[in-house]
Amino acid sequence: TMETAQIAVVGAGVIGLSTAVCISKLVPRCSITVISDKFTPDTTSDVAAGMLIPHAYPDTPIPKQKRWFRETFDYLLAIATSAEARDAGVCLIFRTAPTKEVPFWADVVLGFREMTESELKRFPQHEFGQAFTTLKCEGSVYLPWLEKRLKGNGALMLTRRVEDLWELHPSFDIVVNCSGLGSRKLAGDSTIFPVRGQVLKVQAPWVKHFIRDGSGLMYIYPGASSVTLGGSRQKGDWNLLPDAEVSRDILSRCCALEPSLHAACNIREKVGLRPCRPGVRLQKELLVQDDQRLLVVHHYGHGSGGISVHWGSALEAARLVKECVHALRTTVPKSQL
Repeated sequence: TMETAQIAVVGAGVIGLSTAVCISKLVPRCSITVISDKFTPDTTSDVAAGMLIPHAYPDTPIPKQKRWFRETFDYLLAIATSAEARDAGVCLIFRTAPTKEVPFWADVVLGFREMTESELKRFPQHEFGQAFTTLKCEGSVYLPWLEKRLKGNGALMLTRRVEDLWELHPSFDIVVNCSGLGSRKLAGDSTIFPVRGQVLKVQAPWVKHFIRDGSGLMYIYPGASSVTLGGSRQKGDWNLLPDAEVSRDILSRCCALEPSLHAACNIREKVGLRPCRPGVRLQKELLVQDDQRLLVVHHYGHGSGGISVHWGSALEAARLVKECVHALRTTVPKSQL
């Protein structure tokens, strides 16, 4: 039979929305519903600075990470050089990194090279540095743009907290789990844990260049409507409320790097919990309860690197969904046995 496949995507961060877009492109005759307790501007992706610099996952093969990054980079580069760039929140950015070893993604970004002596003068504490051009994809602009695309394709958005994936049976044939940290409960995954990040969003329109120290723990990233100052990495910390001491620390460290920030105004605190695990979980699972079956595709655990690889891993997730739909359509329904 060729009836419409009912697909639920759980989670509306960058992973959930991009996976839903890729499914709508790759899977014919399907109906997509994105279900989440939080949508933009209240997701982890909205807090992210959105710089395309991969974070290596120890348990994911490097060639796969590189492919995801390359596919994401190429896709976003096409947007950055199109009329959609501003609406999508995507732009090209010149970056420097004070490190010596060449990362696996060096030939994906543009113009990767060693820094010149005069460039290094800006980093007196560093002897080495690299320079390259990469992309920035601003979550708080990009997510609404993805939502608009999805709604244009006929997808539905449903604000609801899912406590158990079986709630979605039998309304949906396939469930795509993009719930990030929610997978501790929804998938019973004890390997996923939060790494808390706190940032400040400030008005300082005169700040035009990006500054980041080698560890990536301190950064100043100008964006479309504000400058993001960071940051923090607190393992196992679930607290979503801003910590005043962390904010003071971020502000004083960033002002030391860029004294003009003393004049910044309209300081807002944002907190996001990065969904970290040793590797991204991207796989099919058939859930069975009594004689009921539920097809699930898991796609979560991107930690700090979700925006950097989201499109490549979403394409792979959509291919798994396509395999599930094919299996459904070639399986004889129980009623006919």
